[in-house]
Amino acid sequence: MLTLRQIEVIRAIMITGTISGAAKLLNVSAPGISRLMKHTERSLRLKLFERRHGRYVPTPEANDIFEQINGVYKKVDDLHYTLARIERGGGIELRLGSVPSICHVMVPRAIEKLKRKHPDLRLDINILKIEEAIDYLLLGKGEIAAMSYKLDHPGIDFEPLVMGELLCIVPDGHELAQLETISAAEIVRHKLIGIDPNDPYGRVMAEIFSQQGLAYDIVIKARFGTTVCSLVRAGLGIAIIDQFTVAHGSMQGITAIPITEPTQFQTYVAIKNDKAPSLYAETFVKLLREEMQAVVTPRVATTTVPERKR
Repeated sequence: MLTLRQIEVIRAIMITGTISGAAKLLNVSAPGISRLMKHTERSLRLKLFERRHGRYVPTPEANDIFEQINGVYKKVDDLHYTLARIERGGGIELRLGSVPSICHVMVPRAIEKLKRKHPDLRLDINILKIEEAIDYLLLGKGEIAAMSYKLDHPGIDFEPLVMGELLCIVPDGHELAQLETISAAEIVRHKLIGIDPNDPYGRVMAEIFSQQGLAYDIVIKARFGTTVCSLVRAGLGIAIIDQFTVAHGSMQGITAIPITEPTQFQTYVAIKNDKAPSLYAETFVKLLREEMQAVVTPRVATTTVPERKR
């Protein structure tokens, strides 16, 4: 029975034609190669090489062995090629979804790092409403979805991403723009643009006011945070928005102010629970969590989750 090391040595001698050449190819000593070759021939009871004019040439009896060894190495080369292709993401498409608040800034930053790791990976990114996410996953349209809300569903697992908070946004140059923090009582004194209170972020916003017993009036409602920001920039009012939508100065013309009252909310990644996530999905979630964590203020408690066992 040949060991992998013996196969490696036989092939090295076959390629180079000398013991010294084989030793150099394998980065070992020539005496060690010679001893192993003699031991191999004794154990096989078969002479594999003859010396002719200072070179080692295969014996006729050994031709079948060499053919099989070359076949083994061809399979190893194929394996290495496959592993390299998987590492680069060649021929693979990752399909993922995200609610708009996370998709606007956080997802592209995570994708940029993902593409550095797997440059040939293809991606299909969908912006989802919360109510669309379940069908998106269950029907196999995508592998994972970044969510601002957790639903109860037997076929979907929700893993925590990061705890975030809401901010008050005002137009640059607004009378409130110089404040370091702003209270709910001050916010309701101004024209309010907002997300519907039935939306996850809208519920957090509504809770701020209800706990203080404050009446509020949303003069303009908009479904998506990017629209809210544009309306605020146009000077139509102030708003409460999640910190991920306005991270890294992505929305020009507005100033974001921390809110005095607690506004924490949990984000999640949703995954269909009947199969393990791909390497690329796991890496994306890790990178997304890192990007979101980087913009969370120190006063917001964070949640870390062990990586899913494969």
